[in-house]
Amino acid sequence: MNITIKQALSLLIISGIFLTSCKQEKKSSVVNEEHTKTVTHSIEALKAQAASWTPRTKEDMVSMFKIEILDAEALNIIDPNSKIEILASGFKWTEGPVWVKDGDYLLFSDIPNNKVYKLDAQRDTITYLHSSGLPESKFTGSEPGSNGLLLNNKGELVLMQHGNRTVGKMKTPTSNPISDYDVLVDRYEGKRLNSPNDGTFDKAGNLYFTDPPYGLSLGLEDPNKELDFQGVYCLLTTGELVLLDDTLKYPNGLCLSPDNSKLYVAVSNVENAAWYVYDIVEPGKVTNKKKFYDVNPFLQKEGYGGLPDGLKITQKNYMLATGPGGIFIFNLQGKLLARIYTGQLTANCALGKDEKHLYMTAHNFILSVDLK
Repeated sequence: MNITIKQALSLLIISGIFLTSCKQEKKSSVVNEEHTKTVTHSIEALKAQAASWTPRTKEDMVSMFKIEILDAEALNIIDPNSKIEILASGFKWTEGPVWVKDGDYLLFSDIPNNKVYKLDAQRDTITYLHSSGLPESKFTGSEPGSNGLLLNNKGELVLMQHGNRTVGKMKTPTSNPISDYDVLVDRYEGKRLNSPNDGTFDKAGNLYFTDPPYGLSLGLEDPNKELDFQGVYCLLTTGELVLLDDTLKYPNGLCLSPDNSKLYVAVSNVENAAWYVYDIVEPGKVTNKKKFYDVNPFLQKEGYGGLPDGLKITQKNYMLATGPGGIFIFNLQGKLLARIYTGQLTANCALGKDEKHLYMTAHNFILSVDLK
C-alpha cells in the first residue's frame, strides 16, 4: 500500500513520535543537533511503521463511530443520534468529494489509483475517470491522480491534478466523462505549480485554490519543485493568477463563507496545525489574516490521528472540517460545537442534496451522516 507524505505525518501524530521530537527546546547547537537526529530517526521509524500499517476493518470502524455534542448550538445542524454509515470501501486513499446535483451522485478521487469514482443513490460505485491526473506511465511518485474535485458555474468538472501539477477541466460534460482535460493553470510567474490540492469557486466564477507539495515524490525537498513556497491563489475569470499567501507551509483545504466575504484555509502542518480566515476585499485580494482555530492541543491526544484538511460551510453558516479524529463542527465565530468521530484518517467532506447529508472520505472508505 502506498503511504503519502501527508498520510505518513498523520500516522506519526497517532504514535506521538513526531510531537515528542518537535517539542524539544533548542537551547544550544548541541540540542539543535540532537533535535535534528531525533526528528530524522522519527521519520525513519515512521517509514517502517507505515509500511506495515493497514486501515481499520469495517467492524473496528463502526465500533468507534460517535457524535459528540459540545454546545447546544450544534443541534441546529446535527442530531447526536444520527447514524454514521459506511457507503463504500476498498480504495487506497479517498479525497476531494463533490456532490453532482444533475444526476444525484457523488464523485470522489482515489489519488494513488489515479481514478475518480462515482457513487450513486443505490450505493453502486463505478470508475468514472481513469486517469484523473497524469498517466502512470509518465509518473514515478505515489500520487498521480486528482485530489480536490469541484464544479464551476457551468456545471463542468474541475480537478486539482497532483500528477499533472495543474488545475484541469474535463472537456466533456459530467454525463459523458472522458479523461481529456483543458489546463486552466499550471504555472505562477513562469514556474510550475507544486501540486494543486483543493479549490472553491466564488459566485462570480473566480477560483481559489491551494498548492502544497503533497503530489511531489519528495515533498518540500523534491528536486522538481520550482517554487520556493506553497501558495494560496485566486485564478480570476480574466485568466490572471493572483498569489494570496505564500507563508503557509502546508496549505490544504479551503472554502468561502456563503456571502463570499471570507476565505478559510486549513493548514496541515504538524508544527502549527490550524485553520485560518481572511477577509476578502475583492476577488484576488485578501486582508486581516487570523487564526480561526488552533488544533494543536488535539494532536497530543491518543486516538486523534489526522490534520486539518478538507472543509465545507453550509448555508446556515456552520463549518464542517476534517481534522484529528474525524470532523470538527464550528460556527463561523470559531466556536467548536461538535465532533464526529470516524475512527479513521479523514481527508475531506462534501455536502449532499439540500445539505441534508455529509459525505466523508476516510482513508479507503466513503462515509456519510445525516444533517438537519
